[in-house]
Amino acid sequence: MSTPYVLYGMAGSLYTAKVRSYLRKQRIAFEERVAGDPRFEAEAMPAVGRWIIPVVQTPQGQWLQDGADIIAHFEAHGLGHGPAAIPADPVLAVLARVLELFGGEGLLRAAMHYRWNFDADNIAFLEADFINALAPNQAPEAAHQRFVFASKRMRSACMAFGVTPATVPTIEATTDAFMEVLNAHLAHTPYLLGSTPTVADYGLAGPLCGHLARDPHPAMRMKQRSARVWRWAERMNAPDLDAGEYLGASPPWLDASAPSDTLLALLQFVADDYLPEITAHVQFANDWLAQRPELPAGSNGMPKASDRHIGLARMQWRGHAVDFMVMPYRLYLLQGIQDAAAALASAQAASLHALLQPSGLHALLSLRCRRRVLRQHHLEVWGPDLGAAP
Repeated sequence: MSTPYVLYGMAGSLYTAKVRSYLRKQRIAFEERVAGDPRFEAEAMPAVGRWIIPVVQTPQGQWLQDGADIIAHFEAHGLGHGPAAIPADPVLAVLARVLELFGGEGLLRAAMHYRWNFDADNIAFLEADFINALAPNQAPEAAHQRFVFASKRMRSACMAFGVTPATVPTIEATTDAFMEVLNAHLAHTPYLLGSTPTVADYGLAGPLCGHLARDPHPAMRMKQRSARVWRWAERMNAPDLDAGEYLGASPPWLDASAPSDTLLALLQFVADDYLPEITAHVQFANDWLAQRPELPAGSNGMPKASDRHIGLARMQWRGHAVDFMVMPYRLYLLQGIQDAAAALASAQAASLHALLQPSGLHALLSLRCRRRVLRQHHLEVWGPDLGAAP
């Protein structure tokens, strides 16, 4: 038997959930190892330059890091055995990337709030889960202290993602609204864009499968209030399509020229909830870069090469002034959307604009940073200065 791929991650990790789902759906043989495995520190961390998950090691010894890049690697080399993760329709391919960005980055407030602010239901499960991943086989007290340290860091990160006492009621109301919209959309399609999963589904699998459908409090809430979303989360962890209840009614792909009302409602939610945040990201990054005209290309401009955020920005989100971390990685994903849109033929570009314009999401296509974000040696760095963004 050939050596399988190795996935380093955690059972409860948002970004590991995205990659795990993809590998399962593509029926790619892999061995999952926890981040507490000594081989992670000894081999994976030196290879990718920081403590970060997920990391994949190929049978040939190549190291891959980041969910979007890992999926892109497998897709580009035809290594999967399941449906393509990028829709054949180039307009829907752009839309899939929009939903991927929102899934992995726009639902972080909900994922963090429902994990760390419901200790009565969650804490025993979380401690066991984190110890299994970070401190396997350690003595009980040492393992407990490892969890205490990790949980303090995560609770601090909640605030950096905008989870505060003032925003909690709005986070809960918008999470309920999102679940209602997604539940309605899944009444007629097993996956976001049709009968097979795409990067849109894998993006949402991170927060939904990794947190909200897994941690005790939000999982019970999901089962009780959004049964179709719960089934979708199960489906995203199954190696087959697991969509028998749809009786083959869903087309291979949705028609971009005639989107369903439920898809349009989903896009409207994404625009209302996430467009202010990614806009503030770009504005902050452009101001930050303008103050550093001598910043060399290939640098992240921070004290450590492994640093992932460049500062705190303020945005207006649903009536709140929210301070949040600005992460160039999000701009990297945004570039992927814009690059795919730029490759469209004129008729396709018109179709995309017609699809995104009603919600306002067409603004994503022109929301540009003055420098591209590159990934070199598994790290985010800035490309050459392109001048002030239009």
